[in-house]
Amino acid sequence: MISSLPQVVGLFCLVLLSAFFSSAEISLSAASKTRLMALSEDGDRRAAMVLEMREHPGQFFSALQIGLNATALLGGIVGDAAFSPFFQWLLAEILPGQDWGRISFVISFLIATTLFVIFADLLPKRLAIARPEAVAMFVVRPMHCIITLFKPCVFILERLSDACIRSLGVPTKRQEAITSEDILASIGAGTAAGVIAPQEEAVIQNVFEMESRLVPSAMTARESIVYFTLDETEASIRAKIGTVPYNRFLVCDKDLDHVIGFVDSKHLLRCVLEEKPITFKDPELVQSVQFIPDSLTLSEVLNTFQRTHSDFAVILNEYALVVGIITINDVMSTVMGDLVTIDEDMQIIQRDDNTWLVDGATPVDDLEHALEIDELPEDSAYETVAGFMMYMLRKIPKRTDKVVYADYTFEVMDVDNNKIDQVLITRNIKKPDDPVKPVPPEA
Repeated sequence: MISSLPQVVGLFCLVLLSAFFSSAEISLSAASKTRLMALSEDGDRRAAMVLEMREHPGQFFSALQIGLNATALLGGIVGDAAFSPFFQWLLAEILPGQDWGRISFVISFLIATTLFVIFADLLPKRLAIARPEAVAMFVVRPMHCIITLFKPCVFILERLSDACIRSLGVPTKRQEAITSEDILASIGAGTAAGVIAPQEEAVIQNVFEMESRLVPSAMTARESIVYFTLDETEASIRAKIGTVPYNRFLVCDKDLDHVIGFVDSKHLLRCVLEEKPITFKDPELVQSVQFIPDSLTLSEVLNTFQRTHSDFAVILNEYALVVGIITINDVMSTVMGDLVTIDEDMQIIQRDDNTWLVDGATPVDDLEHALEIDELPEDSAYETVAGFMMYMLRKIPKRTDKVVYADYTFEVMDVDNNKIDQVLITRNIKKPDDPVKPVPPEA
């Protein structure tokens, strides 16, 4: 019995060594690269070593497998030597005269296997998953020493494994490019954990959507633009200033498609207060304006504003016709979403739990958010709710025309000069069999 004590101690040491390798395997694989980079930038040398080791996974896993397999083989040998004599003696005392060698070997094997599975595999791996960065930084220096110690074997195994991987057409290095989906998933997890406020999550999502939302989704449409002509009378100018609360007005030559520049309302107000004549032929009064195509995304518009040091632009289509104007405030309102107060200019008004009154010029992205719809059909073919109705009905809509889509009924409530002003959206309590179904207008 006493003679088995060194084997028991040896088995205990092998279990600890195997636990070290198991925790190293999981922690270096599960550790967050972003957190490690942050720790490394703060001066933690161990985090930098973990990042460097992740860049050469072949060396790490080669040394790891040498350690795991060696401890497993030695564990079987030492486990048999540690427990077999005891169980052979115990069984012989209970039932003397029998050969208990094989049975004692099986019992020793089961005990050693149980010890390795629980204390050398399951427990260290669960601890490593719970705190991967901390465990990885704890084991990185010993693993670096082991890789150096077994350098020749590690080199051969790494080259053989790389050759096999290349033969399968798989890259030998891990690609860890962070995508916007990864960031949004992390933000969503942070919101679920209570670390990030829902309003902050909405703002971040809106920022990422700027890469896909086109400028027409945030612009002031052509029909809403108030402008002056070069021969505008002073009485008309004063009337427009008093009735329209805009900060800037376009100045055009005869019509909206011949823009000369823009004038700031505060300059016009100064002329009125000082009783000076207003003339748009004054170069100090009329400023040059930025022109941008309607194919730009909001992100590109923001970059244009930053590059040109402007905050106001006229939007042209492919035929050089003015389709709208946009300001830096329009872009920021898109980013802030529901955090900004728009009072009477709200485009989506929820009347109750199941009905919404929506302006026809509402961007489809805003509608998808409000109704929690993943996407409208072929939403790249239109920008607004009015465009959605025209696309679904395949005609110029009239009052009471309806469309049923995704458990919602869209009904045209008001049309002005072939332009959809308002749409009533009703949630259908009973899901229709056909998710997309245009409804003919009432007689």
